[in-house]
Amino acid sequence: MPYKSHGISIPARIGWLRRRLFARGSEIGFVLLAILIGAMAGIVVSAIGFISQFLHNRFYGIPLDAGLSGADLPRSLLLIAVPVAGGLLTSLFMHLRRRRGGIVDPVEANALYGGRMSLGDSLWVSIQNLASNGFGLSAGLEAAYTQLSSGLASTLGIKLKLRREDIRVLVGCGSAGAIAAAFGAPLTGAFYAFELIIGSYTTVSLAPVIAAAITATLISQGLSGKSFEIEIGPIGAITAPDFLPALVLGGICAGLGILIMMTVVRTERLASASGIPAWLRPAVGGILVGGVALITPQVLSSGHGAMHFNLENDIPWTALLGLFCLKAAASALTIGTGFRGGLFFASLLLGALVGKAAAVPLEWLAPGMLSPTAMAVIGMSAFGVAVIGGPLTMTFLAMEISGEFPIAALALAASITSSLVVRQTFGYSFTTWRFHLRAQSIRSAHDVGWIRNLTVGRLMRSDVRTANINMTPDQFREAFPLGSTQRVIVTDDQGAYCATVQVSEVQADLAAAEPRQALSDFFTHQGDVLLPGMNARQAAGIFEATQAESLAVVSDRIERRVVGSLSEAHTLRRYSEELDKQRRDITGVRD
Repeated sequence: MPYKSHGISIPARIGWLRRRLFARGSEIGFVLLAILIGAMAGIVVSAIGFISQFLHNRFYGIPLDAGLSGADLPRSLLLIAVPVAGGLLTSLFMHLRRRRGGIVDPVEANALYGGRMSLGDSLWVSIQNLASNGFGLSAGLEAAYTQLSSGLASTLGIKLKLRREDIRVLVGCGSAGAIAAAFGAPLTGAFYAFELIIGSYTTVSLAPVIAAAITATLISQGLSGKSFEIEIGPIGAITAPDFLPALVLGGICAGLGILIMMTVVRTERLASASGIPAWLRPAVGGILVGGVALITPQVLSSGHGAMHFNLENDIPWTALLGLFCLKAAASALTIGTGFRGGLFFASLLLGALVGKAAAVPLEWLAPGMLSPTAMAVIGMSAFGVAVIGGPLTMTFLAMEISGEFPIAALALAASITSSLVVRQTFGYSFTTWRFHLRAQSIRSAHDVGWIRNLTVGRLMRSDVRTANINMTPDQFREAFPLGSTQRVIVTDDQGAYCATVQVSEVQADLAAAEPRQALSDFFTHQGDVLLPGMNARQAAGIFEATQAESLAVVSDRIERRVVGSLSEAHTLRRYSEELDKQRRDITGVRD
């Protein structure tokens, strides 16, 4: 018998404490949970980063604290053999995980599934990402960082039985911690979560996300002692003319970013149409990326070493543009042939190369306006927005990695220009476009999953009154007197839907001078039906188009077997209730 104190058992007290500590009603408890998630994210980033560096050390013989893309590697077959080995390992992982359905990432989880992610799938993503980055393929580790950190946060939220919106915020905390730890930039991580993972900024989510980002940064720096920094020197006061090159650079980066995204997808399609077996494509991709690395090893891995090398040294603008083309090709080949990874850091490196190259004509036109390194940081932000999204995220990244507050204004101007051009001409970031290619209508991380779950099948009534199509009006009046029901669904002998009949209309027709002789004379909405899989928004649109108060729900459009009915009033009421519930969840308001 469990011990009781004042009539309350210890298990009950523990359950009460858990509810009080982690419920939205206790914001302090929720922040403590976010701090725990931030600590886990910092550990995840440090561990994955160390494993990647260890693999680089073993395979390429570089020091543990050196960046692979910045190392002076000998041009040998090793540059091809190691990426090919990574391709074969990736193929093995793909074979071991042969099941239907793709892996849900943090954006898709928050948009469609209330933040629910599989921890097992997240581990697989991290392992496969290491099989690409750790073997030198041109892919960053940010996908592994955010996937595993968010997967841990989601799993913890599910175990604690938190509400949908709470789990979505925790997933954002995991991603915020991952990006913050990766760059040593807590504001960047926080706004990455707000703009790209949660999809909105609210005062309720501010404290936990910031707490997670700061904690992850401190933990990561304590474990690895590193942070990503770029020295650009003092910028001084920003004047109106300084914004012109930033705006132009933002437009250029937007166009090039769109080109990169299209190249990646075209590479995937070309690989699929090539006839090369799926298991062999990563190995072929390894050969191609290794061939590019023979030209310059700076295309290998994420590109941290290449970033520092090209920004800290006086590199001809032709060499910068040449490296841009080679890095873009290597990244497209890596992702297009089936490797796991993302374009986060690749987009930053590509933008930095474009920005520094653009500083050459700027120096001709306006000597001393902006330094090449400052232009590189501005280009980095603009290119990151074009490919990844998040103007504020990239603006804070520019400010935090450079330590110069004035550059934030120029980076923001370039980022907004890039975002505007991409939205108006292309419409998607790389992440959301890939959802579009998979027939997922996701344009952001805003929670649209609840409306998909509010289906006609869940809303309908299954106890419908039906009549056979062969009934006469008199038989109908006898079977359905006034007051028995408002409307009756007419079916054929096989139970398929035919039409809807208003009981009052049939009853009133008895008093007419010439009563109608066939029940079909009373048929309405013969072609208007609902399907169980439709959501409430789709059903409301059909009600408006057909001017119907109630419609039959049929199994499918072929058999048209009647499974229920749904009224417009009930649909709109439930839709309104769910909207209000979402508003309360986001703002934290409780009745």
